[in-house]
Amino acid sequence: MPAYNAAETLERTYADIPHDLVDHIILVDDVSRDETVTIARRLGLEVVVHRQNLGYGGNQKTCYDRALEEDGDVVVMLHPDYQYDATRISDLVAPILADERDLMLGSRFLGDPLAGGMPRWKYVSNRFLTILENLAFGLHLSEYHTGLRAYSRHLLETIPYRLNSNDFVFDQELIAQVVAAGMGPRIGEIAVPTRYFEEASSVGFRRSVVYGLSTLRVVARFLLHRIGVRPSPKLRARRRRVKPGEVSGS
Repeated sequence: MPAYNAAETLERTYADIPHDLVDHIILVDDVSRDETVTIARRLGLEVVVHRQNLGYGGNQKTCYDRALEEDGDVVVMLHPDYQYDATRISDLVAPILADERDLMLGSRFLGDPLAGGMPRWKYVSNRFLTILENLAFGLHLSEYHTGLRAYSRHLLETIPYRLNSNDFVFDQELIAQVVAAGMGPRIGEIAVPTRYFEEASSVGFRRSVVYGLSTLRVVARFLLHRIGVRPSPKLRARRRRVKPGEVSGS
């Protein structure tokens, strides 16, 4: 859980997690100004507290570093703002446990996000960016911009996620890395209902514009890398995925 000022929603989010499936929960606090850390410790979570605010992407880097150190085979990233339905985690991770996928996304757009309270301007901008990213990456996803995701350990060990931005565009850079590593077919998604309410974190219009422009830069970087005009270190896999039946050399 990458957390920032999540005191009002953390307990509800935690209660919906399928605890018979999830072995270990890590909350990384990005210098919250409320009682997020106190509540997380009372719930018995492992809490990592940043000394300074590193941003949403920087928070996720710490989350994944700690999850890998804890020998997690499947790592779920869940916003603790109660916007995403954590009861769907079991369905989210099932294709990874079955070795059918390496990245699973909880998509709001396989349902009706407007019925859940998503602002119409956010709906339109999300659809535009998703269509553009599908064209660039050669995928057919319904959404790229979700706060509920699951990763295989292999994927996190393959892509250089630590080179990504510390801001919100981290998520889009990560998907570009997955596609560049040849793992696009290993991405899947399930429908996840969402909730929009006052206490739930939400990026405002101004930050959304910055995020949208940053996403366009990610797409441009990916395309330039793919045609060999401007290779990017961010898009070079740390190790190549071994295909079924192939023997790995050292």
